Amino acid sequence: MVDILDELKWRGLVAQTTDEAALRQALADGPLTAYCGFDPTAPSLHFGNLVQLIVLRHLQRAGHRVICLVGGSTGLIGDPRPSAERVLKTKEQTAQWVARIQDQVRPFLRSDGENPAVFVNNLDWTQGLSALDFLRDVGKHFRVNQMVKKEAIAARLNSDEGISYTEFSYQLLQGLDYLQLFRDYGCTLQTGGNDQWGNLTAGSDLIHRVEGASVHLLTTPLLTDSSGEKFGKSAGNAIWLSADMTSPYAFYQYWLNVEDASVVTLLKVFTDRSREQIEALDREVTERPFAREAQRTLAADVTTLVHGAQATAAVEAASRALFGRGALDELDERTLADATAELPQASVKAGSSVVDAFVDAGLSASRSAARRTIDEGGAYVNNVKVTDPDAVLTADDLLHGRFAVLRRGKKSLAAAVVAS
Repeated sequence: MVDILDELKWRGLVAQTTDEAALRQALADGPLTAYCGFDPTAPSLHFGNLVQLIVLRHLQRAGHRVICLVGGSTGLIGDPRPSAERVLKTKEQTAQWVARIQDQVRPFLRSDGENPAVFVNNLDWTQGLSALDFLRDVGKHFRVNQMVKKEAIAARLNSDEGISYTEFSYQLLQGLDYLQLFRDYGCTLQTGGNDQWGNLTAGSDLIHRVEGASVHLLTTPLLTDSSGEKFGKSAGNAIWLSADMTSPYAFYQYWLNVEDASVVTLLKVFTDRSREQIEALDREVTERPFAREAQRTLAADVTTLVHGAQATAAVEAASRALFGRGALDELDERTLADATAELPQASVKAGSSVVDAFVDAGLSASRSAARRTIDEGGAYVNNVKVTDPDAVLTADDLLHGRFAVLRRGKKSLAAAVVAS
């Protein structure tokens, strides 16, 4: 069995552990059983959740048993945020999101063969639990003076809003999850983000008090760029794993645009590339940063992991075609729609002038500037140079009857889109 802890540390996937020496020995003596929980606080998992799925993948590949928990009950309560109370979702909406996320996580882990992943929902062991039994069997083992020291709880207690008893009780439910999985599956390792340390220790402490056993925790670090900003947002929006919330094209472009200073770190975290491959890509960043080979590798690998090889091929073809290195008319409608959605847009119809489209899309400051661009040979529609300042967009110019790609010079892009 590989030394998985050293591998995780090299990849930058270890922030804290409860007892590193004991965990290392347990992994070496393995296989052990590990779990990570995902709450349905949205209809999709996001960038941060992907880190945890990758940790489970590494553990499973190293021969350990893994459990993926989707929180049908904890999702009804809501993990306390330091800032404000969550808005409770209905039971029906939570159940829908649980189903979506269960479908979303399955492809990341091996579900067949000798060591299949186990998928559970904590609603299965909490919905029949009475309030009295919960308070007696679980609440009895928690100390309020310790609970209020948790970072998120302390922040809320010191705020004007305070915290509800509902969210205050969240860590009891998460602690019960670890205890239940310890009893049912012999689970002795829980993983999660470093900001979840307080919730994770609730489970290990509960198992120690109730069962007299010592179990393990492992957290991953918060990923930040060179300025200290968290990764996982683009233009203020979260990077989701669901294609209907962040398109494969936008997903690919996010990774493609990672700064040089961070790309090697993200290659280690999010790809299966070997040390030798990553070292070679690191040299590329130093010696040929303009080629962006490391970013292209990162974008392709992670998009393939999340959306599949076919989606990656489609978005790579779209990226090439937008800049004149491929045929725009060969792109399928969905990919073209996703690609143009990331560009400045002008609303047009057949017969609209190219000059007006350039101005409306922000490629030219005025009609005279747009005409000058055409006269100087710098205007393109669907990668075809426009030579007539009085040219209009014809029906043939509208790909799939809806889109035309406008370009000024080599790099300034926009889209002309027929209003629906």
